[in-house]
Amino acid sequence: MSDIKITIIDREGVRHEVDAPTDMNMNIMELVRAYELAPEGTIGICGGMAMCASCQCYILNEVPLPEKTPDEEAMLWEAFNVKDNSRLGCQIAITPEIEGLVLELAPE
Repeated sequence: MSDIKITIIDREGVRHEVDAPTDMNMNIMELVRAYELAPEGTIGICGGMAMCASCQCYILNEVPLPEKTPDEEAMLWEAFNVKDNSRLGCQIAITPEIEGLVLELAPE
């Protein structure tokens, strides 16, 4: 098993450094749910289909992330609390390239 470290700042402002498996085909939204860093039913409402923005997060450092898909762009266009560094956690796969990622969950 090959894990990487990702830092997630939850909606209360608490910083969590978590181990993220790169061999399970997970994304950031699923990682937040697995570690229970957001109340049940408040993240990943659409199941990771880029249709609800409940997993919106702010990327706080420079790591090589995949480009935004048209679906992600469209959802962020309609979402609240969007910033220049906003991404949908469901669209960021956990890969070795994002080792050290620091992100903050957007408000509900």
